Amino acid sequence: MTDTEPNVTRLRRISPPLADLLARTPELLGELPETASINRRAQAALIRVALADLDGADLVTTTRSLSDAMDRIMATELKHATEQVSERHSVAAEVPFSVIAMGKWGARELNYYSDLDLVFVHESGGLDEGKAQIAALAIAGRLLSNLNANSADGPGLNVDADLRPEGAMGPLSRSLNGYNGYYERWGEAWELQALLKARPVAGDPDLGDRFRVMADRIIWEEGLDVDALRSIRSLKARAEEGAKTADIKRSRGGIRDIEFSVQILQLVHGRVDNDLRVTSTLDAITALQDNGYLTDTEAEQMRESYVFLRDLEHRIQLRVLRQTHDLPNDRDAKDWLGRSLGFSEDPGAALDRRLAEVREKARDLHERLYFRPILDALVGLKDARLDLSAAAVRLEALGFRNSVAATQAVGDLMSGLNRRSRVMQQVLPLMLDWLSQSPDPDLGLAQLRLLMAHTPDHSALVTLLQNNPVAGERLCTLLGTGKLIGDLIDRIPEYIPRLADDDLLARVRDLEDASGRLAKVLESRPEREASIGTIRRFVRRRKLRIAARDVLGITTPQDTIESLSDSADAAVAASLDLITEPDDVFAVVAMGKWGGRELSYGSDIDLMYIHGDGHNERGLQLAVDLGKVLSEPNRHGEGFEIDADLRPEGRKGPMSRSLTSFRRYYEEWVAPWEILALVRARPAGGDPRLLEAYCEVIEPVVWRESFPREMVTEIRAIKARVEAERIPAGEDPDFHLKLGPGGLSDVEFLVQLLQLRHGGNRPELRVPGTFPALEALKEAELLSTNDYNALHDSYLFCTRVRLRLHLQSGRLSDSLPTDHDATVSLAASLGFERTGELREQYMRYTRRARRTFETLFYE
Repeated sequence: MTDTEPNVTRLRRISPPLADLLARTPELLGELPETASINRRAQAALIRVALADLDGADLVTTTRSLSDAMDRIMATELKHATEQVSERHSVAAEVPFSVIAMGKWGARELNYYSDLDLVFVHESGGLDEGKAQIAALAIAGRLLSNLNANSADGPGLNVDADLRPEGAMGPLSRSLNGYNGYYERWGEAWELQALLKARPVAGDPDLGDRFRVMADRIIWEEGLDVDALRSIRSLKARAEEGAKTADIKRSRGGIRDIEFSVQILQLVHGRVDNDLRVTSTLDAITALQDNGYLTDTEAEQMRESYVFLRDLEHRIQLRVLRQTHDLPNDRDAKDWLGRSLGFSEDPGAALDRRLAEVREKARDLHERLYFRPILDALVGLKDARLDLSAAAVRLEALGFRNSVAATQAVGDLMSGLNRRSRVMQQVLPLMLDWLSQSPDPDLGLAQLRLLMAHTPDHSALVTLLQNNPVAGERLCTLLGTGKLIGDLIDRIPEYIPRLADDDLLARVRDLEDASGRLAKVLESRPEREASIGTIRRFVRRRKLRIAARDVLGITTPQDTIESLSDSADAAVAASLDLITEPDDVFAVVAMGKWGGRELSYGSDIDLMYIHGDGHNERGLQLAVDLGKVLSEPNRHGEGFEIDADLRPEGRKGPMSRSLTSFRRYYEEWVAPWEILALVRARPAGGDPRLLEAYCEVIEPVVWRESFPREMVTEIRAIKARVEAERIPAGEDPDFHLKLGPGGLSDVEFLVQLLQLRHGGNRPELRVPGTFPALEALKEAELLSTNDYNALHDSYLFCTRVRLRLHLQSGRLSDSLPTDHDATVSLAASLGFERTGELREQYMRYTRRARRTFETLFYE
């Protein structure tokens, strides 16, 4: 033939043995009759595909052409085998019989020298079952014998039927019911994985299709469990351990790394996503990408690595014309391979470099995807798909109180055909389990619905769930804890990935770092309006981080209130920088809870303003301006509520006073309650010299060598009035965290009175915070260990409950709830197994604290 010689020359570039074969048998370029040997027909297919490969055919075209050629050979040889068997088994031609391709052949991804993995299935077709079984086994045996036989034309095909149930020990062919029973009762994880690639290729088409339907049911309805997933990973690890470095299929970063990663993602996620139910590796990568299970970058890297490794595998096999996956060590052979893949300059070295890059990339992808914790979580679910028709019953069983509203929320989350809905269909059953363990599942689900609706880009949540389900569980805990934290997450969805990192989650900047960070950001936004937005966003972001750390038990209530107070310090300092000029003499003194560094999530910030002598008008203007920056409602969201009522003369007094005015007032008119309040006075921001001078003014007012007896009596009277008059009507005083017996107010009044009575002679007691003051009083032996424990434990417990109450309701609250559902949620949030334990614990702590208070406050 005239085309033989140039084609021989071309083939020699990628396969010298194949070129020699064509030179000896030029008829392989033509159409061979069915009577030609199997070996010749297979060789002709190899030559046709290799020539197309030389002309630029891509990997998909090459592997599908090889697979389709084997399909045709199999169809012909099955007909021949059936005819041969019919001579001894008259019913052979009547037995429904089908050949099912498995492995790479089933996926239409054959190499030039792949095994042909297959299984055989038959039915009786109305015949005697025993005779049908015997005939089917005879057909299968004859077919394998014909396909594997060597001949004068060359070696036989590598046909392998060991993927059948029980492997080499099992019968060559089974009925469809036999396969079904085996897979349901005894099928192992690797067998379920192998069914992914099953494809009918020859024989009875209806039977073949029904085998595929059965395989789909076994794979997608039965699915993997945790043990099966572990088994697949173990099998892969064992194969990898025994692989040589030169093996580009089984070793680290090889073809199997990519194939197993893709298949495990299919097996887990394909249970609820029909788009993933494809056989080809490259098609599966595309489906995983299109449906959000792989990022575009991951998919592109995986695709690129897979194509390179398969192309290299083909060149290795074509060079020696046998089944091998080993890269040769010989430099000449490696140079030849490099040239065949298009590397021109030092091709062997270039091939080594490229292979090392691809292997590293493939291994990295494998380790990140194949061991995603979300896979273990999802395979553990009893029901991978959430059926809306039965959702209400399931939601009620999980503990959702309003199953109708919850069902509606579930429907909204799963509706549509976009990426969000596909992801939610996949992970929502798992998230519902997590939400059911949160303090308020209904609230959590409602807030998840809002979060997904308000966040157009769900990549952060998708990545979170895929890579760290622990973080997904944390998200559900936060959403189901309270409205405030849900609102914060809704406004700051970019925080979500932080939940995946324990170190980041625990990290909240201290005052110095937070103030420095805020100042740097403000430098780039000199406009007043932009700066106000920056300050308020800073406060919200810190509040979210602090709240998450609090709810997840990573910190103590004392750390929480101090961090919230640091937020106010940094915001006030930044606001003062924004509104003041270099020659302004103005400062802010922190009072009350803020002064004691004990702010809750929604506390007002109590403060006083000071201005320099002769700066009255400017001082009043700056006080107003600071209020606008920190608290005036605007498009940047809520700020701090400012309370300046602890200033001299309260609301009747001027908003800001000069230092001289403060001095005169404290010398002539200061009242006992004001002295009590000044125990918590703390410089917060502004002119440092003015603040230092103010501290010098108040020191002799507060810290006296002998605290007057009449002032002690007045403070006791103030406390009595507070208890009698300030508890809101309708609230049970016994369960009021702040003003109830043994609550926050008891501890604060006692601690501050002890500080006033002894602090004049003991400077170490002059600390504004309750927790530090308790420590100082114990160290000074003014509190016994028992008294300290009673006061500290109650104060800590009430502070923790108060913090959680605010997160739950979204507003400051000082009373244990009377509503049953709210009480249940609060108790669960605080870790109590029984709702009644919350009140029991409260009573134990506060009763002890009250006894200590009554003994020491009135002595």
